[in-house]
Amino acid sequence: MSTYQNLPAPSPEQGLNRYLQEIRRFPMLEPEEEYMLAKRWVDHEDSGAAHRLVTSHLRLAAKIAMGYRGYGLPQAEVISEANVGLMQAVKRFDPDKGFRLATYAMWWIRASIQEYILRTWSLVKLGTTSAQKKLFFNLRKAKSRIGALEEGDLRPENVVRIARDLGVSEGDVVSMNRRLTGGDASLNAMIGSEGDSATEWQDWLEDEEADQAGDLAERDELEVRRALLAEAMADLNERERDILMARRLEDEALTLEDLSARYGVSRERIRQIEVRAFEKVQARMQALARERGLIEAA
Repeated sequence: MSTYQNLPAPSPEQGLNRYLQEIRRFPMLEPEEEYMLAKRWVDHEDSGAAHRLVTSHLRLAAKIAMGYRGYGLPQAEVISEANVGLMQAVKRFDPDKGFRLATYAMWWIRASIQEYILRTWSLVKLGTTSAQKKLFFNLRKAKSRIGALEEGDLRPENVVRIARDLGVSEGDVVSMNRRLTGGDASLNAMIGSEGDSATEWQDWLEDEEADQAGDLAERDELEVRRALLAEAMADLNERERDILMARRLEDEALTLEDLSARYGVSRERIRQIEVRAFEKVQARMQALARERGLIEAA
């Protein structure tokens, strides 16, 4: 979209601090103002309206991009990809669907970043199955939950736990961890070029100013996900729903042995039901999200 030619752009020469300060100049939009601008774009292709929608959400794109800093890629490029996703979201946003642009844009921003990361890391090395992609983007989070983020090779008990939590093989966890640990960036790494006031990555984990768009999007996305999950779970039969809840959605997951005794079948049969139910719910949630314009149709 040609209207975006004058957007601020991050670059190593400019310094990331300067870019982040620059995008804070753009004001946030009230719901009514956002709706009117979006309608002007949808109905009249008003480029000025589209420009304001994008610039008011650049902080959201940068905040999401920061969450992918652990892959060892130039942060300016990751933010640029986030901005591409944001522009695509504005282009396709329908204000009459009933949700805010931040909620809709978050899906597009993350998809754009993830596609860039996968391209950069080489799909040939990482694999292309949905399980491998899930492992790629969730391993750091899983390691963080169990306090193993700074480890090199994972301890056997942590490999077992992560493999179980993410539904992949232990060999896949070990292999992916070895690929990723070489690229992990320290939170104490300095950002900003010479001449800028030096600061560490961890200083940007929480903005000193309230990020209204980010907070709103996160709350809205959580509600959207909950609604999609509830609707998808309704498609399961009672046993599938009970097993999936007990294995993946409760704070204290029941063991295969516990559920085997409850239903009078083998542990392997319980595992099969769990996997099948999870795949059904995942497919249904994706279908619902596509139907509602939250993700792009395949």
